[in-house]
Amino acid sequence: MKRMTIKPIASMIAIVLVAAFANSAMAKKKNVTPLKETLGKYFTVGVAVNVDQVNGLEPKAVDIITTHFNSVVAENCMKPENLEPAEGKFSFEEADRFIEFAQERNLEIIGHVLVWHDQNAPWMFVNKGGELPNREEMIQRMRTYINTVVGHFKGKVKGWDVINEAILDDGSYRESPWLRAIGPEYFELAFKFAHEADPDAELYYNDFSMSKPGKRATVVKLIKKLKAAGCRIDAIGLQSHNGTDYPDLTEYENSIRAFIDCGVKVQFTELDLNMLPNPEGFGGASITQNFEFQEKYNPYAKGLTKEAQQLFNERYLAFFALYNKYRDHVRRVTLWGVCDHNSWMNNWPIPGRTNYPLLFDRKYQPKPVINDINKIFSE
Repeated sequence: MKRMTIKPIASMIAIVLVAAFANSAMAKKKNVTPLKETLGKYFTVGVAVNVDQVNGLEPKAVDIITTHFNSVVAENCMKPENLEPAEGKFSFEEADRFIEFAQERNLEIIGHVLVWHDQNAPWMFVNKGGELPNREEMIQRMRTYINTVVGHFKGKVKGWDVINEAILDDGSYRESPWLRAIGPEYFELAFKFAHEADPDAELYYNDFSMSKPGKRATVVKLIKKLKAAGCRIDAIGLQSHNGTDYPDLTEYENSIRAFIDCGVKVQFTELDLNMLPNPEGFGGASITQNFEFQEKYNPYAKGLTKEAQQLFNERYLAFFALYNKYRDHVRRVTLWGVCDHNSWMNNWPIPGRTNYPLLFDRKYQPKPVINDINKIFSE
């Protein structure tokens, strides 16, 4: 593991204060109040950060991160395939740089993700015979991975997405290798292992399409089951990879209220807005979806039309109005990316498109809707 350079405490504080003052002044000079100054009165305001930004290759994006956000999550470098690419061979270099990046800027750190069916190294779900390991071996692999990773970052990470995307839209459990090898008990085991590794860390369940009634009902049952088993669960993450006509806002709000009624916080963990038309068969937010490029699915290659821009504004304001309505129960709102040009939605579910899903444009400029979002929380 690469040894981290520890700066003197006084120097670190000075750097943070000078940077915060300069960036805040810069934002206000552009007549945009930093999001963390308005929304941050009620919940943390986060953003997903990539390794180029951490490594200083995108300084304008770093200015935005420091100015507008007080929480960060790693887009990819803390996922299992990156942290344990080979069995027993952990690689923390990139993740440690991300942690140091956040600490130097006094940003809350969220860990994403411990247990998932995607973005694992191939060895995780295969034994020496090339088959799925038995129950005992898979439990041991889970325990070892969680104990090592959470233990490595103990005291640095505020909270963890313990399990990601484990429930289908109809409310049935996803037939992941974890479920097939261990059974439904793997939910409880994962939360218990994470709590044992860092008793002070918050623990979350995170998933997409959370407005679906079937999924909502199962997540409610899961919360109650985990609590009955003595597990710590602090919040539910509603991945909000939203579109111009989905999710249904009434059902979205119904899920918010249902989870709050279970005694947990809600957080909107991967917020963005798909402005492009969807191919037939598209749905949810599974990264495995991949459709062929066609020009009809890329109508805004040269920019949004006036009508599309108005729709963008209306949809974002509708979601933030809900976040304001339930702000006493919201733990965090996190944008999935800094600027339009580095959003995953340019290449998902169709590669090579030009999308406009975030609050900062391709020139690192804040979009006017930010002023209106701030107004919602200032009234």
